[in-house]
Amino acid sequence: MKKFTIPCNFGGQTAPFTVYIGAPEDKHHPLHFQADWLSKERGGQIPGEVMDSIAKLKEIADRNGVSFEDLCVYAITSGNADDAAIDAGQEAPKA
Repeated sequence: MKKFTIPCNFGGQTAPFTVYIGAPEDKHHPLHFQADWLSKERGGQIPGEVMDSIAKLKEIADRNGVSFEDLCVYAITSGNADDAAIDAGQEAPKA
């Protein structure tokens, strides 16, 4: 299981929220239960873009027979490297 912190919406305010990614059931979105809990118990929402991206990563992992957790780590760390390069005015590294 991997731990990630993502920006979530709490009544118009954005705040970090920790989610855990593991081996989800096939019939549920990987963040379904955490998103449901966040909404009901804390009044927060995981952004749609994050939900969509996680769902796409799950599809890619399943299709290619790779670890969903490891693919998420790779995507996040690659994205952070791209963001850092963009912030520094450099070209993002090629994968």
